[in-house]
Amino acid sequence: MNIYCDLLQNLKENKNTVLVTVMKSSGLEKVLYTGTSVAQWMDKWENDHSLYTRSLRIQEDKGEDKGEDKGEVTVVEHFLPSRRLIVFGGGHIAVPLSQMAHVLKFKVTVFDDRPSFANRRRFPDASEVICESFEKISQSLTFQAGDYVAIMTRGHRHDIECLRSVLSSRICPLYVGMIGSRRRVALVGRQMKEEGLPPERIERLHAPIGLDIGAVSPEEIALSVMAEIVQEKQRSVSRKRECHADMELMELLASTMDERVAVVTVVTTQGSTPREAGAKMAVFCDGRTVGSIGGGCAEADVARDARQVILEGGYRLKTVDMEDTAEEDGMACGGKMEVLIEAL
Repeated sequence: MNIYCDLLQNLKENKNTVLVTVMKSSGLEKVLYTGTSVAQWMDKWENDHSLYTRSLRIQEDKGEDKGEDKGEVTVVEHFLPSRRLIVFGGGHIAVPLSQMAHVLKFKVTVFDDRPSFANRRRFPDASEVICESFEKISQSLTFQAGDYVAIMTRGHRHDIECLRSVLSSRICPLYVGMIGSRRRVALVGRQMKEEGLPPERIERLHAPIGLDIGAVSPEEIALSVMAEIVQEKQRSVSRKRECHADMELMELLASTMDERVAVVTVVTTQGSTPREAGAKMAVFCDGRTVGSIGGGCAEADVARDARQVILEGGYRLKTVDMEDTAEEDGMACGGKMEVLIEAL
């Protein structure tokens, strides 16, 4: 059975999921956990194995008390659904913002009350386009803790309506940004406080939206907004040690029922590696790869091993040392990483 089918289904249902992989001499055992089990697994690893950070940790378990194989290794991956960016307002900045967010693997929802702006032709890369009155946001959307929200409607009144709906929702998104001058933003903040909205939520508002890079054109403003969103995303990942799944790769792994493929996962890193623990790559018999664990000669070497694993079956735990060749090959990164190569 392809466990990635179940993992993909969980992610599509917006379920945080832990994938536990146990490596034994007899092969790999994989189990999925959702709900309260997610917090229990992550708390256990946070306390007992703080050496390994980010989404993946590796534990050496001698198995002496459990009667399990000697030298057993357990890898724990914490997957979250794809990040969602909700853009209120389908104007001239929203178009490049949606395109950039799509490239960066965000699911994009565009919300506007004008049919000429809220349509698929204008936003072909968006996962969802909603044409509805801003007064009905709460009826059309359910906010999630990992959402990112950009408010950039055509007018002050609509911005206020959107911000009110976001800040008063049961769950406040991770990032809320609003376009506008500093004076206008200050006025909005005071109005929100007068309406009794939680001060801690108002203080989380990023306004004026975006990093100050001197942006002028719609494309430059969109870039500044995405830069701030990525900055906030990285801070969140560092705090919570989570990884948002590459949904395109998950879709591929879930659909390869009749095709031989190897999955490569970075499980630990040391030094300045090009990718961190949690990076995944699929390798096919014909040499095709999807995803990346860092590129360069190291990735090519791992891909060769992966094709061998496809032929032989089973799995292999490989240490990739890039420190010796980094300077010689002119590579920017060195370091070491340990990768799990498994035949799917």
